[in-house]
Amino acid sequence: MKVWKSRFYSLALVAIASLPLNSYSAPNIIPAPPQLSSSGYILLDADTGKVLVEHNADEQLPPASLTKMMTGYIVSGDIEKGKIGEQDLVNISVAAWKMGGSKMFIREGTQVPVIDLLRGVIIQSGNDASVALAEYVSGSESAFVDVMNQQAALLGMNSTHYENSTGWPAEGHLTTARDLSLLARALINDHPEHYALYAEKYFTYGAPGENPKTQANRNKLLFTDESVDGIKTGHTEEAGYCLVASSMRDGMRLISVVMGTASEKARASESQKLLAYGFRYFQTHQVYGAGDVLSTNRVWSGKQDQVDIGVAERVALTIPRGAEKDLKAEMKLPEVIHAPLVAGQEIGVLTISLEGEVLYEKPLVVKADVEEAGFLARIWDAIKLFFSGLFGG
Repeated sequence: MKVWKSRFYSLALVAIASLPLNSYSAPNIIPAPPQLSSSGYILLDADTGKVLVEHNADEQLPPASLTKMMTGYIVSGDIEKGKIGEQDLVNISVAAWKMGGSKMFIREGTQVPVIDLLRGVIIQSGNDASVALAEYVSGSESAFVDVMNQQAALLGMNSTHYENSTGWPAEGHLTTARDLSLLARALINDHPEHYALYAEKYFTYGAPGENPKTQANRNKLLFTDESVDGIKTGHTEEAGYCLVASSMRDGMRLISVVMGTASEKARASESQKLLAYGFRYFQTHQVYGAGDVLSTNRVWSGKQDQVDIGVAERVALTIPRGAEKDLKAEMKLPEVIHAPLVAGQEIGVLTISLEGEVLYEKPLVVKADVEEAGFLARIWDAIKLFFSGLFGG
């Protein structure tokens, strides 16, 4: 048991209090998750990060054009940091123009705005647009790839290694379903304005002097499920058909990653199986808000004699549908709390469990500063503690 120490006293006494949530209900029955025809897959709550389904989620696999999620993430980040602008004109190199595979159909020697190239990457999966942006952001594609790998490490994508900005087959160019789910959460949470581009169904572009070409987003779920608003497809012979999808229903956002399916149709249908399972049997439940006060406690030796205690951040949990009635919250606080206190100071622990399983355990914090009282007031509080039997040496 942790020992809380004040300026004058050392106490190992801890007050434990249960917070009322809801009354008990019958246990929730959840069937086994669907089995997919896929090399690796994962389903998680985008809000809480809770993994609901996984299979071979840590197996390194070629990502094909799912690579472009990282390309888009870095470009969006540089735009938001002011390093580049959406309307900056990018000189199109021969290397970008000559890229094979899926294309935006930019032309060597022309200039294209950054935002158009970003749409070309996201909607049209343009290899040419990816190389053009990589060269503009970092000077060369190889330098951009260094940034990609550094960014992957920062996001905790520990099983990912990039060799290019496009997903073009290359030895050692690998990732995992789990790593891609981390990147998907980052795209949604870190760059919400640019994340909206992933929901766009069509993009039309034409190089100067050429007829514009309209291409449809390769994510077919955008056309069949109105709750889906992203994210990216990928396909090579080696990688198979891959899809990272995100769907928002009734305040809950799920991310699915499906890799190595047999066809364009299969990657969509297998993703739908995961999303349907997640929404049918689980929910994102906010237990407490960041500003919620969970307890008001006596403060000794302070200019104020009470302090509010709560959580530092919003507390949201992924739970079986209807299980919010069975959540149990418990606070552990020091029996005696002494000033001085600083807002945000950790003062105890909040534990939330469901049917005996701990779902959340993080520090409680003080909500406001409490300055130390004068010498005589501190002595008087010490005497009161002594005679109340709470004072310990």
